[in-house]
Amino acid sequence: MNAIKALVTGGASGIGRAAAELLLERGASVAVLDRDVSGAPAGALALQADVTDDAAVRSAVARAAEELGGLDVLVNNAGVGAQGDVAANDDAEWQRVFDVNVFGLVRVARAALPHLRESSSAAIVNTCSIAATAGLPNRALYSATKGAVYSLTLAMAADHVAEGIRVNCVTPGTADTPWVQRLLDAAGDPEAERAALEARQPMGRLVSAREVAEAIVYLASPGASSTTGTALAVDGGMQGLRLRR
Repeated sequence: MNAIKALVTGGASGIGRAAAELLLERGASVAVLDRDVSGAPAGALALQADVTDDAAVRSAVARAAEELGGLDVLVNNAGVGAQGDVAANDDAEWQRVFDVNVFGLVRVARAALPHLRESSSAAIVNTCSIAATAGLPNRALYSATKGAVYSLTLAMAADHVAEGIRVNCVTPGTADTPWVQRLLDAAGDPEAERAALEARQPMGRLVSAREVAEAIVYLASPGASSTTGTALAVDGGMQGLRLRR
């Protein structure tokens, strides 16, 4: 991956950090965009910006392209979670979560497209979720945003295939990330809640951030040059398997 120049949003923690680290290990030049860049991996260009701020996004993407010498890969990973059924959150929270998870992706992609068009091996990888295609309890708002990410991935793939820009997404199951750990910490019985989440996935464990990163980096690589408009599940079999316990 010596020639690849990549920008990873939400790249200072969780899946984004794992993806940035793996890209660096594979020889890519990497910029990380995050609200808090204190956790950005060593060797990455750390850019502090909030994906809800269009001016900050445009400035950060322009700087990434300038300092890396262009952009070949955009990993749209920045996102926030939400809990509850359809009535659990007010309008302001619905707007906030959509602003980060959907409009944030749009802002970064929009700013990156002129640079990606100059690349001979351009790829966008969006972090989606099993919640986009499987009905999960108490995840109405989060699922709605990830459903939008899934649809956007397909639409963007169609729009930009003729320009040589591939667009795919990964759909992780429940992953062992800081956000999930915060949910567990807030539960009445964290051990029981973790066991329930693990049991929901056929492999019987949470997905690791590194496992999702491996899928992201594959989709971003020239090795996936004929893959576009695809959702790659990294969910421990949650989407497709129906086991008898």
